[in-house]
Amino acid sequence: MQSSTVIKPKVEKYPDKPITLIVPWSVGTAADLTARILEKSALKDLGQPLTIVNKPGGTTTIGLNELASSNPDGYTIGLSTSELFLQPLFVSTKYDYSTALEPLAQITSTPYVMAVQTNQPWQSVDDLISYAKQHPGQLKFGHAGTGSIPHIMGETFTKKTGIIMNQVPFQGSVEVMAALLGGHVQVIFTNPGVIKEQMKNGTVRILAVAGKYRLTGSLFTNIPTFKEQGIDIVYGVKMGIAVPKETPLDVKAKLSEGLKAIINAPEFKKDIENIGLQYEYLGPEESQTQWLVENKELTAAVQETGIVDLIKSQKQ
Repeated sequence: MQSSTVIKPKVEKYPDKPITLIVPWSVGTAADLTARILEKSALKDLGQPLTIVNKPGGTTTIGLNELASSNPDGYTIGLSTSELFLQPLFVSTKYDYSTALEPLAQITSTPYVMAVQTNQPWQSVDDLISYAKQHPGQLKFGHAGTGSIPHIMGETFTKKTGIIMNQVPFQGSVEVMAALLGGHVQVIFTNPGVIKEQMKNGTVRILAVAGKYRLTGSLFTNIPTFKEQGIDIVYGVKMGIAVPKETPLDVKAKLSEGLKAIINAPEFKKDIENIGLQYEYLGPEESQTQWLVENKELTAAVQETGIVDLIKSQKQ
């Protein structure tokens, strides 16, 4: 009697091909630079290289839609920021990103800042508030798009201080900086990394940091927070890595392990801080908890500032 041979199914080793990293922003942005830093150690810590694909547009919805609809096999991951909670509040999006996606790691948590040109007379937030009250409606503040976190931050600032400033939306942070330097707006709310070089050459001054604590780094340590100046404003952007919700547990575990090794490396932290971001790693469970908190806070903020009504009125 011949013995039968049992043929075992081939078990695919993950990963056995390059992993695509979708970046929902254009080349040269803080998110894109972060992806390039991740790319440097991917082969060593993930076992395969990262292929970075920039998918800007639709205030991140184009890239997030592609990520959410991708095959949940671990070969497509995406760079996520706090913006993913906002768009479903304003428009009818293809997905509710907070439930269609799942975080694997947080990389940074960077407070936004309020900045002016150094040729302006304001040395503090109080100076600017006093001027705005004496010249109602004369100041303009720039931000990176209607409904963005910097927009929310600007509207929150005017409401809490009782001043009137006209908001001016732009397509992105590069345009916001150009508008400030060109004198088209007098105040901007933005990521500190965007204005790092202008601070070095003395053309831009930060009046306040929207964080619980001051920023690190020699350029920023002497700049007070809004809270230190008596204004309860805390806004920033958290950046991380997300995957489609249905990604298998073993694949997510492998990715999380590799990402943790990359992000916790001293050289990675140094590179992140060199581009003006604030390093803060969180694992999958902590990141998920942070998503829930942030989603709740931003939902309340857009209602309180009236931004939801503003956007709806613009679409009518």
